[in-house]
Amino acid sequence: MIDVDKAISTAVKTGKVSFGSNSAIQSAKTGKAKVIIVASNCPAEIRSDLEYYCKLSNVPLVVYKGSSTDLAAVCGKPFLVSALTIREPGDSEILRLVKPMEAEESEGGSE
Repeated sequence: MIDVDKAISTAVKTGKVSFGSNSAIQSAKTGKAKVIIVASNCPAEIRSDLEYYCKLSNVPLVVYKGSSTDLAAVCGKPFLVSALTIREPGDSEILRLVKPMEAEESEGGSE
């Protein structure tokens, strides 16, 4: 299993990422993001907007298990991070996290 925290941390250090819900929504609208990560406590209004735009532009949306404080700590930032846009993963394996999710969706989400 991939270590999500390590993958996010590596992506922040070696890839191209942007922080904040506004840039995440913008990236979702334009489809320029490889993946968007939201904290578990991201406000419902922002999260629903992100889910909508991500679905329209086929950008994977990952819900991080921790709060915005935890996500900020993983990113090494001194401010809250409710949404994180990954444009280039760098040396990170974060995109491998997305592959199993896409496989589940293409199977029709059999539960």
